[in-house]
Amino acid sequence: MSDTGCRSSLRTGTVDMTHGGGGRAMADLIEDLFHRHLKNPVLDQRHDAAVLEMPPGRLVISTDAHVVSPLFFPGGDIGSLAVHGTLNDVAMAGAQPVSLTAGFILEEGFPLADLENIVMSMARASLHAGVPVVSGDTKVVEKGKGDGVFITTTGVGVLAEGVAISPCAAKAGQVVLLSGPIGDHGVAILSKRENLEFETEIRSDSAALHGLVENMISAVPGISVLRDPTRGGLATALNEIAHASGVGFVLQEEQIPVGPDVRAACELLGLDPLYIANEGKLICICEATDASRLLKTMRAHPLGREAAQIGEVVEDDDHMVVMQTGFGGARVVDWLSGEQLPRIC
Repeated sequence: MSDTGCRSSLRTGTVDMTHGGGGRAMADLIEDLFHRHLKNPVLDQRHDAAVLEMPPGRLVISTDAHVVSPLFFPGGDIGSLAVHGTLNDVAMAGAQPVSLTAGFILEEGFPLADLENIVMSMARASLHAGVPVVSGDTKVVEKGKGDGVFITTTGVGVLAEGVAISPCAAKAGQVVLLSGPIGDHGVAILSKRENLEFETEIRSDSAALHGLVENMISAVPGISVLRDPTRGGLATALNEIAHASGVGFVLQEEQIPVGPDVRAACELLGLDPLYIANEGKLICICEATDASRLLKTMRAHPLGREAAQIGEVVEDDDHMVVMQTGFGGARVVDWLSGEQLPRIC
């Protein structure tokens, strides 16, 4: 098949079982779609396993599976989400990511044009983040045994000596910072899934946060905890940290940034933005004396312009997260019960 003919079939055809069978069709798919868009010097080595030159430091590895529905949504798609989500997991350890791997599970009958758009989106996100996809794998399952595309990504990063960020490191007297408004990703997914229309389009906040994290650690190497509040949102992330560290949290409701469109959508749908997934925000727990310096650093970065101090760490044997409301009362912010929004990331 000519190069032009192969590319034409990728734009008009669908995935079939031969694309996962190990023969010519699979080789063409890998060469003319995945390799063409994700091309980089390491991938060009054409090993089944990437051979990497690693900078000095401790190795950080994270693996994530992505099953979002719908696959395309305002502000992103499963391709860019797979890159951002895994890079952020590596970054929340304080590491700088250096490479990614990607595994695709494709359902028979999935449009190859949609697959190419997903791979191109992944390539753009990888290029913008400065972290290449260096190895991967593709499998095809029979129609009805998948849901279009599932993607698993693994991120590899390097952690500098002296950085000791851990969900177990929060201590009473420290403060909680949030990099920006919550809820955008989850509401963007829901609005697309349910064909909801608002006055303005709500877009996912999906983004790679390692550049912001690098600046924060340069300003304050002694940050205790970083966490991206993805599934389960801000509420669940803080409950996880509270139990891991053996502390409690007191939050100030009026200090937690929520966009007006997201707030309106949550009120309409009966959802609490504290439990809505995010893909481009982070929680930072630090010493109170470092908060102003960190906030200044965060606000100087495009992904932290609306950073805010939202609460403090307290001693609490019950490890509770408590919200001081705008009406002068208080309420417990418990773990997410059940699954508020399935297939969100």
